Amino acid sequence: MPVTIDLERLLPACADDSFDDGIRIDGDLHPLAGPGGPVKPAVYEGGAYQLDRRWASPDDAEPTLVIVIDNVPSQANRLEHALRRDREASSIPEFVLDLSELGDLPAHLPRTLSSLEFPHRNADAYLRDAKVGDDDFIKTDVGRAIFGATAQECGPLMSWFPQALLYGFWQSHLGRKRHNTKHARAWVSEIIGWQPASTETRVLGLKGDPLNLNTDEPVNSDPDDRTVWGIGGERVEGGRSDRLSELGHGQVPFMDEDTAAASAVSFPRVTQRATVSFAQLRRVSLGRHASREADAAARALLVALGLHAHQLAFGHAFALRSGADLRPAATTAMWLGSAGDETCDIGGAEATRDLLAGARTHAESVGVPLDGWGQPPMVLRPGDALARAIRSTWPVLED
Repeated sequence: MPVTIDLERLLPACADDSFDDGIRIDGDLHPLAGPGGPVKPAVYEGGAYQLDRRWASPDDAEPTLVIVIDNVPSQANRLEHALRRDREASSIPEFVLDLSELGDLPAHLPRTLSSLEFPHRNADAYLRDAKVGDDDFIKTDVGRAIFGATAQECGPLMSWFPQALLYGFWQSHLGRKRHNTKHARAWVSEIIGWQPASTETRVLGLKGDPLNLNTDEPVNSDPDDRTVWGIGGERVEGGRSDRLSELGHGQVPFMDEDTAAASAVSFPRVTQRATVSFAQLRRVSLGRHASREADAAARALLVALGLHAHQLAFGHAFALRSGADLRPAATTAMWLGSAGDETCDIGGAEATRDLLAGARTHAESVGVPLDGWGQPPMVLRPGDALARAIRSTWPVLED
């Protein structure tokens, strides 16, 4: 019978003197089209997939060609996104950068940025360049504490950025003579497609035009605002020579490697593996004056947070991107213990939410600082330089 992951098991496993190793979650995933159906991997500069060779089994004679469908940093972002959507229920801390004072930004841009989507978490430039009221955030007591925190003095991060202790951070935007703290991720997750049927597949096509307008006709347009353009020698303010096809008219073929986009790929098997390392988490400490009991409680809370994020993001069907909708077909979780590995039961999102709540209650009872937990989001606004940078990139255009 699978063992249950509960607080009574997590606390001793996260203690300084524990020899338990972590938790591993393995999942077989099926595309909605069924096993073997095409799945769109992440595509990088130049239309490249992230190719690799992996050992499907240590008994294999040769490693297997794979495509990394969703890599480790991308998976961490998806886990944080899931936590943000569940924030009210799980009461985790959050900062919100309010952009409303900037006026009419283009519709596709967000009106707020959450600390659960900052690219560099606690080390992010949006946080560095924000204000609280009229004060620079980085000069406030909370700001100084967050930007000066380390994994070995992690109280401010437990209070405000627990996800940074789980998914890692690098404090690299303060300048070479200021804090440059690094902390490796304890939670690692990725999705792999095994034995791709092809690594060269491209989407060929033709962007049609019901009137088949002549794309050779010279036009003049402003690349920043193509709502007004000229043709037949007519020029517009800020305009330059352009092609009608760049304005969305005419037929445009996508028929060669330079213009055709990378396509979805068929795999006989798609898998996800997620691990949380207790060894890495044992590097996390509240500091020299904290008790070992508090350190273990903080680490257990981080494990509970990671398990909850995983179930929220991947415990049901999920969409990675266009053409990459996957559903879990089979999932196995293993407790990697000092006395041997055991199958364990994580439960669904409600079970992991209960585990998170219990871990939080215990952490508070032994003195783990959790100032931002259970509080409304702390609202920030862009500092003057950041506001100017945003407006320079996205100026107000005349109607």
